[in-house]
Amino acid sequence: MWRPGDEDVLSVNVWVPERADGGALPVFFWIHGGAYTFGSSAQPDFDGTALARAGLIVVSCNYRVGFEGFGHVPGFPDNRGLLDQIAALRWVRENIEAFGGDPGNVTVAGHSAGGGSVACLMAMEKSRGLFRRAIAHSVPHAFSTVALAAAVTRRIAASAGVAPTADGLLSLTPQALVAASDQVAARSRDQPVAAAHAFDPVIFQPVADGEVLTADPLRMIASGTAREVDLLVCHTLEEYWFLHAVGAVREVTTEEGLAGLADALGLPSALVDGYQALMPGTPVLDRYLAVFGDAKFGEYTTRLAEYHAAAGGRAYLARFARRRGEARPWHAADVPFAFGNLDAIGAHFLIGGVPDDHDRALSGRMLRSWADFAATGDPGWPAVTADATPVQSWAVPGDVLSDDDASDLRALWRDARFTFLRPAA
Repeated sequence: MWRPGDEDVLSVNVWVPERADGGALPVFFWIHGGAYTFGSSAQPDFDGTALARAGLIVVSCNYRVGFEGFGHVPGFPDNRGLLDQIAALRWVRENIEAFGGDPGNVTVAGHSAGGGSVACLMAMEKSRGLFRRAIAHSVPHAFSTVALAAAVTRRIAASAGVAPTADGLLSLTPQALVAASDQVAARSRDQPVAAAHAFDPVIFQPVADGEVLTADPLRMIASGTAREVDLLVCHTLEEYWFLHAVGAVREVTTEEGLAGLADALGLPSALVDGYQALMPGTPVLDRYLAVFGDAKFGEYTTRLAEYHAAAGGRAYLARFARRRGEARPWHAADVPFAFGNLDAIGAHFLIGGVPDDHDRALSGRMLRSWADFAATGDPGWPAVTADATPVQSWAVPGDVLSDDDASDLRALWRDARFTFLRPAA
C-alpha cells in the first residue's frame, strides 16, 4: 500500500469477495481524484470492501500526479499520469483472472480528476479495448493546450531557478518540483498563467498533445470514438461550495468579480444574467459558486452523457442532491455513499455528520447502481437518448427521476461553448 512520501507510487490494490461459485466476476477499476496534483488510492473512503461484497473484483491504482504526471517536459511524453493508468489497466487485463475477475468485463471509474481521467481514457486510442464500461463522477472541464502547459513549465522552472528544458527540469529532485509547483499555484491569484487560475489555482491537467490525447474528450466522445463503451456519469448539485468551504478557490462577492470569472472561462454574459434570474435575492457569492460549479463540473459532465448518446453510445445521467445541515450536495459528498463507506475517516465532514437510516438506505441504492452497471450496463433508470435526458437525482428520503429537457438551468447553457483555458493577459 502506498504511503505519502513514497516514490514507488505505481501500484494497485485489489479486493476480492468471498464466494462459493467459480464464475468470473465483473471488475471495477477506480481512479482517485485530487486536481491532478494530489490524492491516493489509499484514502479510507476508497476502500473497496463493500463493492466487493456486492459481487465485484475491485481494483484501485496510483499514478503520477502534479508535475511528475502532467507537467510538460520538452522531449518527453505529456500525460504521463494517464499513461500510468493505462499501464495499470493492462496489468488488469493480463492478471485479473488470477483473482477471479473477467478481463472482458472491466468498468473504469473515477471522481473529479479521476472522472476527467476516465473521460480521457474513453477518448484515447492507447486505451482502446481495455475496458467495457465507464463511470465518471464530477468530470472537470480542465484540459490544456501544449502552449499553456509549456507556459506553466516555464513559470515552475523560473521558480526553481533552472532552465525550462529537459536537462534543467531533470536536475531537480521530486521535492523541489513539488515546492516550485506549489509556489506557482499559490501566486496564481495575482500572477495566473491562465486567466482561470486567478479563481481556481489548479495548474495541472491533461494536455491535448496530439498524440496521447488528441483533443478535448468532449469533442472526441461527440465524434463517436467511444460509442462501444457504456457510460454512467454523475455530478453534485452544488460542486463548488465544498471547494469554497475548504479555501481552495478565490472568494468573489462583487458583480465585477463574477463578470471577471465569466470572462476568464469564456462564458457569455447572458448566462451569468440568467443565474441572477434563477436565483433572485441570493448573494453574489452563491451565484459565483453556482456558475463556477456548473461550468467546471455540472454542465460538462451532463454533456458527456448527451454527446455520447447522440453519437450512438449508451449513457446514463445522475445527480447527487442529498443535503443535511451545512453539508450541501457538494463536491465529493457522493463518493462515500457510492462506495458504501459512510463511516470512513473524513466522511462525516463530507456528508454533514453521523449517517442516519435514510443515508444508509441511499448509500445502498447508489452502491447497487454502480454494481449493477458494472455487471450489466444498466444502473436502474432510463438511458439518455438523442431526444431526452432523463436524470436520476439521488436524495433522501427518496430519489427523483426527471427530464433535463424541461430544466431552466440547462436552457441557460444551450449556447455556451467549452474552450481551452485562455492565457492570462
